[in-house]
Amino acid sequence: MVKQVSSQHVFEYMKFILYPEDYNPKKSKARRRHHVSLPEVVGGGYGTFWRWKGRYRVCKGSRASKKSKTTALWYITNLMKYPDANLLVVRKVFRTLKDSCFKELKWAIRRLGVEAHWDIKESPLEMTYKPTGQKIYFRGLDDPLKITSITTEIGYLCWAWIEEAYEITSEDDFDMLDETIRGAIPPETGLFKQITLTLNPWNERHWIKKRFFDNPDDETLAMTTNYMCNEWLDAADIKVFETMKKQNPKRYKVAGLGEWGIVDGLVFENWEEKAFSIEEVKSICGIKTAFGLDFGYTNDPTALFCGFVDKASKTIWVFDELYKPGMSNESIAEEIQKMGYAKEKITADSAEPKSIDRLRELGLKGIKKARKGKDSVNNGIDFIQEYHIIIHPRCVNFITEINNYQWEEDKTGKKLNIPIDDFNHLMDAMRYALESIAEGDTYSFD
Repeated sequence: MVKQVSSQHVFEYMKFILYPEDYNPKKSKARRRHHVSLPEVVGGGYGTFWRWKGRYRVCKGSRASKKSKTTALWYITNLMKYPDANLLVVRKVFRTLKDSCFKELKWAIRRLGVEAHWDIKESPLEMTYKPTGQKIYFRGLDDPLKITSITTEIGYLCWAWIEEAYEITSEDDFDMLDETIRGAIPPETGLFKQITLTLNPWNERHWIKKRFFDNPDDETLAMTTNYMCNEWLDAADIKVFETMKKQNPKRYKVAGLGEWGIVDGLVFENWEEKAFSIEEVKSICGIKTAFGLDFGYTNDPTALFCGFVDKASKTIWVFDELYKPGMSNESIAEEIQKMGYAKEKITADSAEPKSIDRLRELGLKGIKKARKGKDSVNNGIDFIQEYHIIIHPRCVNFITEINNYQWEEDKTGKKLNIPIDDFNHLMDAMRYALESIAEGDTYSFD
């Protein structure tokens, strides 16, 4: 039976139990201990989160609220504490895991100074705690069979972490995952079954709000955190939120304070999320490809829209996307080449002519700038509203944007004929991409 100890002394305890080769009674007590003060490493604001042992632990929070880093630290700490525990880490789309949860867990291992005790592999994506053989598995809901077929070699699959849980639009998908964390666990292990969800609360209509925040039971911890509990933000970081509070108070409530986003007056309601065969759509007579690129910078992402358009049926299929902040022109070109779209005709934001020229030099020969024109944004929106948009489930960022892209409103709450300057990176890229599909010069999508 594993003895329970307080989180502050977990690592002192692990040094004796899990690393017996390091134990030497002749050494002084101080030298035998591996001192890690978790309060100093983790910081404040997450005490209840850290101690919770109920079935569900749901944390919505603002950006920079350290929810993902705290979760990663909790899992590395407790996997080393409980030698029979294994962890399943899930996002809606598998390919997004490497640059998110996988990276956060590697950071946590370094932060705790235990790199020597972990085997980290990228192919397949997996982490193993070397003293015991416990594993961290990474799976995407886009391949559910790989989730339901997991068999642990050591101990039990007792924990699951769903990062960016907002992306999971179907409650049925969550229920399938919930059923994976089942089965009896011997009480002498000291283990408990638990699923952790971390998310940005963009839309109050999400099923997570109703299920966990509006009607929590005694097995559910539903909590909200924000950037103000993050002790490691510097003055420049804080200023970003202070500026947001003044210039965009509506966004500040969500991205700053972690409150649920209130969505009213969506620009596009002519869409659905549905899996489809890319090869079958390609074979439709008269189908055209459409690629659009919106440039980002430090905080905003570079966004690539990848779609098919059928003018006969007035249908747009969204089949792929690129969505990353802080990308140089070189990294944009490299990523698009990896995705297999280097030879495609890509219409890019004309506000970045130097970037377009540079990308052409880097191999994207088909890239061109979008046209400029009066009322270009609204004309583009009008054109797209005539179509039915079918979005492949793997395009999680496109779904998030279109589900939150709203019309501006004045101080009285009256809707204006101007879209918000938010959730618009892929929306803009879509308009650029469809420029060549629109008839004549009436529509311009710069």
